[in-house]
Amino acid sequence: MPLQRQLPKRSQKAGAPPGSLIHLGKKREGNPRISVMDYDERRFEEREAAEVEELFEYLERPTVTWVNIDGIHQTDILDKMGRRYNLHPLVLEDILNTDQRPKAEDHGEFLYIVLKMLSLHNSFEKEGEDSAHLSVEVEAEQISLILGRNFVLSFQESEGDLFDPIRERIRTNKGRIRQMKADYLAYVLIDIIVDNYFAVLETFGDRIEALEDYLADSPTAESLHSLHIMKREMIFLRKFVWPLREMINALERGESPLIEPATLTYLRDVYDHTIHVIDTIETYRDMLSGMVDTYLTSISNRTNEVMKVLTIIATIFIPLSFITGMFGMNFAYIPMESWPSGFYITALLMFLVGALMLLYFRSKHWF
Repeated sequence: MPLQRQLPKRSQKAGAPPGSLIHLGKKREGNPRISVMDYDERRFEEREAAEVEELFEYLERPTVTWVNIDGIHQTDILDKMGRRYNLHPLVLEDILNTDQRPKAEDHGEFLYIVLKMLSLHNSFEKEGEDSAHLSVEVEAEQISLILGRNFVLSFQESEGDLFDPIRERIRTNKGRIRQMKADYLAYVLIDIIVDNYFAVLETFGDRIEALEDYLADSPTAESLHSLHIMKREMIFLRKFVWPLREMINALERGESPLIEPATLTYLRDVYDHTIHVIDTIETYRDMLSGMVDTYLTSISNRTNEVMKVLTIIATIFIPLSFITGMFGMNFAYIPMESWPSGFYITALLMFLVGALMLLYFRSKHWF
C-alpha cells in the first residue's frame, strides 16, 4: 500500500502568538538523542549528552562544536537551547514546524538553514513479479541547521541520517573538516544531503526505464498505478529541490561574516549540483508525462490487434455462412440435395474458400 503522508496540521497553531513552540509533525516516543562532537586541528571530543545543559559549556571554547539532536518533539529542549544560544523565537517555531520549504535566513549572529533529507520506500507490496519493482515513494525528513561563529546545531525529526561518513572523517581527521571553521562543517552537511538526491534520482531513473519497457510490452492497471505514483513523487521531489536552489544561491551570494570566502567556492559547487538535480527531475517529469501516451497507445494497439483477429475470423466465415445458408433453405427441391457425396463436396468447397481467403490476407500482410 502507498505511504500515507501525515501533513502537519497548521490549524493547531491558529490563534497562537508568533514564536509559540508547538510541534507540528510525526509524533515520536522516547527522549531525543543529543550528540556532541567538539574538535579542532589537534584535539577531538565526542559524547552524548543526557541533559541539554551539558551543551552550554562548549560555547566558551574556541573549538568547533557540532550538536546533533535526533527528535524535536520535546519543546522544552528547544526552549532551553533558544535561550542559551540566543535563537529567535520564530526560528524555534520553524524548527518545530516540519513542513518548511528549504530556505536560509540570516539573523546576524547565526544563520538558519532548512533542508529536506530524502529516502526511498517501496510504494506497495508485491502483487506479482512484474509489477512489484516498478515504483517507489519518497519520504522527506526536515533537517534544520543553525550556523554560528564556532558551532553548528542540527535538528532532525528522528534517528538515522546520512552523516555517518562525516562523523568518521572528523574522528579520523581525514579531509579538511578539522582544519576549517564551522561554516565548512555546515557546507559538508548540506553537500551530503544534496549528493543523496542523486542516489534517489538514479533509483527513479532505473524504475522509469523498467516501467517504460513494461508499458510498451504489456500495459496493465498495475503499471498505470505505478506510473501515477511516480508522477506524484516527481512533484513531491520538485517541491523540495526548487527552493533548495534559491537557498544555496542565497548562502553563496550573501554577505554573512559567518561564511568564509574559501567556503563560498564549495557552495558554488553545491549550487551546480542542485541545478543538475533540477534538470534531472524535469527530464523525468517529461518522460513520465510521455509514458501516459505510451500506455494509451499500447492499449489502443492491443485493442486493434484483437479487433483485427476477430475481423479476419468474421470475414472468413461470411462466405461460409452464405454457403451453409443457401443449402439450409427449406425448399422442397434443392439442387445436389440427393448427391451421396454432396456434403463432402460442400465441406471441401468451404475449406478451399477459407484457405484462399487466408492466403489472400497473408499476401496483403494483414496478419
